[in-house]
Amino acid sequence: MIIGIPKEIMHGERRVAAIPETVAKWSAGGVKILVESGAGLGSFYSDEQYLAAGAELVDDPAALYAQADLILKVKEPLFNQAKNCSEIQMMHKGQYLITFIHPAAPANHQMVKEMARQGVIGLTLDGVPRISRAQNMDALTSMSTCAGYKGMLMAADDLSKFVPQIFCAVGMIKPCNVLVIGAGVAGLQALATAKRLGAVTYAADIRADAAEQAKSLGAKIVDLGIPQDVAVGQGGYAAALPESWLDKERTALAQILPSMDIVFCSALVPGKLAPVLLSDEMVSSMAPGSVIVDISIDQGGNCAATVPGERAVVRDVIIEGIKNIPGMLPASSTWMFAQNIYNLTQYLIRDGVMALDEKDEIVKSILVTKDGQIVHQGAKEAMGLI
Repeated sequence: MIIGIPKEIMHGERRVAAIPETVAKWSAGGVKILVESGAGLGSFYSDEQYLAAGAELVDDPAALYAQADLILKVKEPLFNQAKNCSEIQMMHKGQYLITFIHPAAPANHQMVKEMARQGVIGLTLDGVPRISRAQNMDALTSMSTCAGYKGMLMAADDLSKFVPQIFCAVGMIKPCNVLVIGAGVAGLQALATAKRLGAVTYAADIRADAAEQAKSLGAKIVDLGIPQDVAVGQGGYAAALPESWLDKERTALAQILPSMDIVFCSALVPGKLAPVLLSDEMVSSMAPGSVIVDISIDQGGNCAATVPGERAVVRDVIIEGIKNIPGMLPASSTWMFAQNIYNLTQYLIRDGVMALDEKDEIVKSILVTKDGQIVHQGAKEAMGLI
């Protein structure tokens, strides 16, 4: 079994899929590890550390892709300017790829189709189910923790006013108002961070249990008026709502939006496009200098005005659409990610080879492409293939 760890090529991405600690554990189990030279430098891991852990360094990514049975990445395959081809073009039929693919997002549809044509067996980390036996493999939860923390710090940095209440010689400045939409892992971390910074926090989630968790962190709850039999899907996740219920949700949010200084968007539906909850008109109702951080952009985004991968200013509202916020915490996020990846590979590798039981809940949830076909339910729905 040969595992390949290429250097991430997304602009500003400093994470890497394996660290010397996990390389040493794979090597001890008889797995050969190829690491592209310099792959760990952004996370402060030197080539010498990988060599000491048992890895073999490879200078040319094409050679790494050609030799590996399994490729481990942080971000989805991209166009490699240095090689003048996509990373998928360097892959071969029957090769496994584990990374964040976000196959339902429209921006990734062509990439997923290219993976299928190339015969790549794609497994997406955003599909790992949040069940007890998959907790230590759940990179999405780990990265959501990072995104909630760092994303709120980004919002505070963008904001043109103090976050906490300030008393000074000329009077008192009120604390800023922060609304978190989607009280999942990222949303709860964002709420906790905003609270530590001294903000007045509000939370909106269609699930009563999630709203209750947000309330326990001191947030004021925005009632979205969605019945629980409609709101809650399989495993306690938010369900995909029909447009009529989304309109009701937008109406409730529109009433509070003008008084918010920061809006943190993290509402997701597993394996599907993120619901668009903030329209252009709603963004226009916000005060000049307000900030929106849309961390759901990998799955399409909660805000209609978000520019994927960029920081934009729309009608004097700053909108952060940065796609690799966890990469801004490279030391912590890489350590968490690498541990998740190691645990997932240990689950999937049997007797030195990848063994996919497609009846298994974990495998079924993460499998995107196989035998030249797109098999991911959410991706097929988003592409109109079913």
